[in-house]
Amino acid sequence: MADLAEARTSIAKSENVLIRAGDCHVTVLPHFGAKISSIRIASRELLQAPLAPVKTRTQTMAFDEGDASGWDECLPSVAACQVETAAGIANIPDHGDLWRVDWQKHGPESKSGDGSSITLFGKCFSLPLEVERTIHLHEIERGWRLDLSYRVRNCGKYSVPWSWAAHPLFVCDEGDRILLPESVHTLRVEGSGGKRLGQSGASVDWPVAKLANGSTANLSTVNRSDSGVGDKLFAGPLTSGENWCVLERQSAGIHVRVQFDTAATPYLGLWLCYGGWPEKPGPKQVCVAMEPSTAPVDSLAISGPWSRQLAPGESYSWPMQVEIERIERKTDA
Repeated sequence: MADLAEARTSIAKSENVLIRAGDCHVTVLPHFGAKISSIRIASRELLQAPLAPVKTRTQTMAFDEGDASGWDECLPSVAACQVETAAGIANIPDHGDLWRVDWQKHGPESKSGDGSSITLFGKCFSLPLEVERTIHLHEIERGWRLDLSYRVRNCGKYSVPWSWAAHPLFVCDEGDRILLPESVHTLRVEGSGGKRLGQSGASVDWPVAKLANGSTANLSTVNRSDSGVGDKLFAGPLTSGENWCVLERQSAGIHVRVQFDTAATPYLGLWLCYGGWPEKPGPKQVCVAMEPSTAPVDSLAISGPWSRQLAPGESYSWPMQVEIERIERKTDA
């Protein structure tokens, strides 16, 4: 783990944008896909550390060839795929374009008494799309809140499809809990390491799911870091009262709540990884990703009622929030 910490530190020293409010420090790397590389409360890091050094990305490399850490933005697709457009077939790479490109600062960094903010601007290369993201960090009564606002625009001359998913990889420990609205009883399986939850497209119960081998597992409880779990699930479409997900980390004294606008992003992806990915030899992710999404599938090539198009010059905007609250730490009796 020392090597991973050193990788994070060296990146932060080389170039970053730091925004802060009280004891909360957020580090953004504009030249590496505007990655949010760190959300730190005092000395406690909340995001997955790099599995490899953060370095320049190519337009075709797989996500597991990179650092696979922090918080990236996935657009115009999460899965690598091909889509047809008026200009021909577009080849969209793994986890999309945006984590691979240099983002530009859009206007001066602003700071105020109740927080600080940064606006960055990135362009896709597989489709003529440009994205603007603003992050505003506030100190609130019980902790901190990140307000994020997004805008995607078609800067081309023909209509294009698109989908988006946030990709924040939150650190977790065995026994931490994932909370969803009480109305959520089932999730769709996008993928499951070793097919422990069945094939892609299967439906599983939440929180206690029946596994492919006939046993059951409580998906709301984080497993051991070496359990080999790697499950991608979707909830939705969700309604206005179902616009949240929580990672409760009692051992760390931290409560992370993700909120989103279900009218704009009606689906929630859950990536539960406890040493189950990458599948190749080397360091593994141990994280829970709570991912507001425009679609209940990773691939833009899979169409459905969720599918979206932007006409030339058309734009679309949506918000997202992350609240970080200090809670009483759980101690062993």
